[in-house]
Amino acid sequence: MPLCDEISIEDLGGGFKVAISKEHRFGTDAFLLADFASPKRKDRCLDLCAGNGIVGLLALRDFMPEEVYAIELQKPAYELSVKSKELSGAGNFFPINADLRVWRGERQFDVITCNPPYKRGGTGAESLSKASALARHEIECTVYDVCEAAKRNLRFGGRLCLCNRPERLADCIETMRKNGIEPKRLRSVHKNADSPAWLILIEGRLGGSGFMKIERPLFVLENGEYSSEMRRIYRLG
Repeated sequence: MPLCDEISIEDLGGGFKVAISKEHRFGTDAFLLADFASPKRKDRCLDLCAGNGIVGLLALRDFMPEEVYAIELQKPAYELSVKSKELSGAGNFFPINADLRVWRGERQFDVITCNPPYKRGGTGAESLSKASALARHEIECTVYDVCEAAKRNLRFGGRLCLCNRPERLADCIETMRKNGIEPKRLRSVHKNADSPAWLILIEGRLGGSGFMKIERPLFVLENGEYSSEMRRIYRLG
């Protein structure tokens, strides 16, 4: 399988490995999103803007859902997810090179996750490589596109779980509701107890009623070290 540039392999534990490149890596937000979504064993899952497949692989490692589909627009990132599937021996992980704005699954899904581009288009993307610009800025994919794709592919009552920057919270809530997805859970992520939120995790249900639970904040560090919750998420013992 052709790969666009030099790759390296990260061992995720539990037999799972992920291929990364300079342009297509992953960060803490992938671990937080997979843990926040916490799919059940019988769930069919779909990860949008999947990159190298990290969120779907973490979901399989930690929660063992029935199957995970991973949609990625950029061919090089999709090729990395295929490589990750091979390295992990994950027969129920299905990378797909497609545009989420038009893709529709043959069956509907129980859980959809997405770690979307955080920044609006036209806000500094010209200084980045094309791959980085597409990953970070709403050029080929907006929050509305994600919610519209979720509406098209979720079963009634199915869950959409997103991570984004706090300044995009209003956009996430507005676009969820415009697509019939009612926000039900919200959690903020902070570097430590003295820091403002740097990430929000939000879950909505297709056709859900109007009630949202605001969960306690998640602190990455406590007393200068990883918090007990982050140690669990990172599998640090």
